[in-house]
Amino acid sequence: MIKAYYALGAVDWAAVGNRIWNTVTSKTALLVYSVVILVLVIVLAVRLVVSETGRATALKEELSGKEEAARKEEAELAEKRLDKKLDNLAESIKTAQTPVYIPPDCARPAPLGTAEKTEDGEEAKGNGSRFYMLTEIDKEYENKPSPEYDGETSLQGVCEEFRNFAAGRLKLYYDIEDIRRFIGGLAVTKLIILQGMSGTGKTSLAYAFGEFLDNKTVIVPIQPMWKERTDLVGYYNEFTKRFNETTLLYKMYEANCNDEIYITVLDEMNIARVEYYFAEFLSLLEIPNPDGRNLDVVADKWENDPKLLQKNGKLRLPTNMWFVGTANNDDSTFSISDKVYDRAMVLNLDKKAVPFEAKSCKGMKLSAVRLEELFARAQREYAISDRNIRRLKCLDEYMIKTFHITFGNRIMKQIRSYVPVIVGCGGSELEGLDDILSRKVFRKLESKNPVYVKQMADGVCGYLDELFGEDKLPLCKEAIRLIEQNI
Repeated sequence: MIKAYYALGAVDWAAVGNRIWNTVTSKTALLVYSVVILVLVIVLAVRLVVSETGRATALKEELSGKEEAARKEEAELAEKRLDKKLDNLAESIKTAQTPVYIPPDCARPAPLGTAEKTEDGEEAKGNGSRFYMLTEIDKEYENKPSPEYDGETSLQGVCEEFRNFAAGRLKLYYDIEDIRRFIGGLAVTKLIILQGMSGTGKTSLAYAFGEFLDNKTVIVPIQPMWKERTDLVGYYNEFTKRFNETTLLYKMYEANCNDEIYITVLDEMNIARVEYYFAEFLSLLEIPNPDGRNLDVVADKWENDPKLLQKNGKLRLPTNMWFVGTANNDDSTFSISDKVYDRAMVLNLDKKAVPFEAKSCKGMKLSAVRLEELFARAQREYAISDRNIRRLKCLDEYMIKTFHITFGNRIMKQIRSYVPVIVGCGGSELEGLDDILSRKVFRKLESKNPVYVKQMADGVCGYLDELFGEDKLPLCKEAIRLIEQNI
């Protein structure tokens, strides 16, 4: 023990400590430490991932089991309700012994062209067609006589009688200028857009016109999620084997069966994108030949489909139907594109008219053919004067040079159709020009550089006074000044 003690005492412990310290803190040792720590971290991460994956799988299986049980319970309840409805319908058929049509939401699909049967084996005598509402129209108009229409009238008479009818019968008051613009718009296109503040009578104007003609206006409330044609006209349901018919499709088919004037309101039309759900209509309305305006409804025609449905499953757009869209410009709506504005006639209802005492309040039975004849007569008798044609040409050259805006063939065609009808309704040629130029040409300045428009505003207003006469185009000048004020 003593020798071992002396031997340990003879050791240079300071040197040994230094060697150990140098070994522990060497680059090789540090690299080993780093590798060990990295391996530990990877092992912990792998264990954590495996653990969380297992928990997620278990939770997913648990939720899947609950959802499957809920779906199974819901299916059982639906089956019980369906069986109960069918039992009630079968009992009513058996008792009443009268033809009964079983609606799609509670009818089991049956092959078209055959009578449907209840559980008792008795036949339910529905019409057997996938278009129930449209085939009912065929039956209604099979022997229906044509109504008597008013033949002796004028465009000015239509405007005055309609204004008096709205005031006397419906207590709706409109300026005669707005009535003229509405009737004039019908002569130009099948799409009218009514803009303005809420409460100025946009929807009620179209509604009142339908009441005036004794053919109720169809109001279609546009939904924010609408994106395609089927939202308007419906679609074929593969489960029920029937077509989900909409009110618009019903009215379009009915309009093809007679010569009434049909007004369809697209209420809050820009709460969804017009270019999406109304795209096919916009394209078809551009076709000059009305016989070529055929809307896709189904892929093909079946034996017991409605009579007016074509062999390729298309339906002709009725020439006696006009679409009137109401639009508000706020944060809840989409802006209307130039594509839509160019194809439509726009009417701004910015103020309420002053109430007045109506001289008469009788309606009018006017056919679409008669209305088109009145438009054609006005366009022949009150064609735009050569002097104003030259003025329009000068204005077109000025707008091209100043703002790179041109009238275009479509706008010129609309001007030639619109202005004579305004004159036929009791207005003047310059009033018609002022209105359509402000809506079709000067509205395009909104898309230009507002600072540049403000700089040129005085010059443009001065040129209008020089070309057409002082203050002869107040609406055009108002459109320019409004852009100037909004900067």
